[in-house]
Amino acid sequence: MMSTKPRVLQIGRLLPWLEERLAAAHDLHRLADEADPQAFLAARGAEFVGLVTSAGGSGADAALIDALPSLRVISSFGVGLDKIDLAAAARRGIAVGYTPDVLNDCVADLAMALLLDVARRTPEADRYVRAGRWGVAGAPAFPLGRRVSGARLGIVGLGRIGRTIARRALGFDMAIRYHSRRPVADAPWPHEPSLVALAEWADFLVVIAAGGAGTRHLVDGAVLGALGPEGFLVNVSRGSVVDEAALVHALVERRIAGAALDVFEHEPQVPAALRALDNVVLLPHIASATRETRQAMGQRVLDNLALFFAEGRLVTAAPLD
Repeated sequence: MMSTKPRVLQIGRLLPWLEERLAAAHDLHRLADEADPQAFLAARGAEFVGLVTSAGGSGADAALIDALPSLRVISSFGVGLDKIDLAAAARRGIAVGYTPDVLNDCVADLAMALLLDVARRTPEADRYVRAGRWGVAGAPAFPLGRRVSGARLGIVGLGRIGRTIARRALGFDMAIRYHSRRPVADAPWPHEPSLVALAEWADFLVVIAAGGAGTRHLVDGAVLGALGPEGFLVNVSRGSVVDEAALVHALVERRIAGAALDVFEHEPQVPAALRALDNVVLLPHIASATRETRQAMGQRVLDNLALFFAEGRLVTAAPLD
């Protein structure tokens, strides 16, 4: 008997509970189960009206969208849209849902944690204690860190998460300015049109700009040079926003004080030069990785699909213009 549930294709693996819920609500097929995904899409791609993917995984490029001629909706697990070809979706009138807002707090929390870690050298201090160097006669004392309270914070990208980071920073009495393509309406902090000028002013530069071609290597050698030998970089956006080669040079040559990174240009590969430095904090892209936030993100994926198939609209739709 043919299923009356919407036929949905899943790209990549998702949380087990989310996969179970998707399978219960839809006629779900996982492309990863196919020995020859391209042959499967060529033969049966027209069956699918829905697509579930993830921002940090495969996304949905134009080739995949073209291989699904009946596709009506994409529901993505994540806030990033740089791996989804929005132009291709818009040409076909395909709705794209994603999961903003529910992860703002956890990403902002981690941004502040990274800022504190790199400034106060807490991961380095942890290694110092574990290595048994604390209190050893003749051993050098642990080096001093950088005060965070009252420092100058530059935010690159003042969207939902950028605003949340700024509110966190107010608790540390930080002076705040931000850079974006245009001033953000109602933002209470000064807008700096020049990213280089913002970097020159800031003690800490936190990057939370959207990924994609328009922001590729936005933070380049000139910006890092402006940040200077007393400045710190924190990136919780996309690895592509920072010129990683320029960052490695700046850190190795001590042209900036340090960096704290949750994202990298070629994940999960991390340059050996970064891994060798003590003035760098490295995380495996975990900004939204809490039980509460991942639960909320998964629920939004389900809710976007449910509302679309019931009423033809999404809880949170990606901008397609």
